[in-house]
Amino acid sequence: MSTAPEHAPEPTGPQPPATAEDLRAALARLAPDAVPTFDAERATAATRAREQVNSAPMRRFLRQWALYVAVERHPGQAARLRTLEDRAAHAATPAEAAAITAEIGHILDQAAAEAGIPLGGAR
Repeated sequence: MSTAPEHAPEPTGPQPPATAEDLRAALARLAPDAVPTFDAERATAATRAREQVNSAPMRRFLRQWALYVAVERHPGQAARLRTLEDRAAHAATPAEAAAITAEIGHILDQAAAEAGIPLGGAR
């Protein structure tokens, strides 16, 4: 393990507000292939929110996609996350799986902080 500080390149634009319109615009620029999934999940979340008379489905949807955008704003980190997710599916030992999981958690924690998403529910 290296003790040198990590020097991640600057993100590809600012983190947008966690509104459906702003997140969709960011996705169109950062990950256009994800836009159809975003649109489908947005429609499902809106339907559930109406059916349940509860905003929780839309809040979950917006947090999920704000996190996705926060990761995608850092192309190197996004690529690393995808590599780690693939490796996790084929981890040979519990120790390897734990190391991969820890690194994935670190990437997602950083993205959550950038997106303003509280971690652990109690924050």
